[in-house]
Amino acid sequence: MFVYKGVLLPYPKSNLILDIVLLLLYLGLESLRLFYGWKGNLCEHSLTLSVSVGVLVPCTVLSVYYLLLQTFVLRLEFILNAISLCFYGLELILGLITISAFTRASVY
Repeated sequence: MFVYKGVLLPYPKSNLILDIVLLLLYLGLESLRLFYGWKGNLCEHSLTLSVSVGVLVPCTVLSVYYLLLQTFVLRLEFILNAISLCFYGLELILGLITISAFTRASVY
């Protein structure tokens, strides 16, 4: 979508570079969040799940940035970011429930 916006829309170069750098940061944080959530769930460790929920906060901020604050917001980007924010809320609720279940479980 950034190629489309960079070619067809009058996108300022500095804003385009900022949006692409933030997108790469978002990609790294999202990969980190998914990895720690996956490992924490498989190993039933509350610490790694807590890291995953902690990384959820900057991912949510970046999603809100791409939903509302970037230079040009396409309708498809708006819909995809709104859906991702709904899933982030669901993940926060389920992550906190899972963390509390893992901390209450007795280890033998």
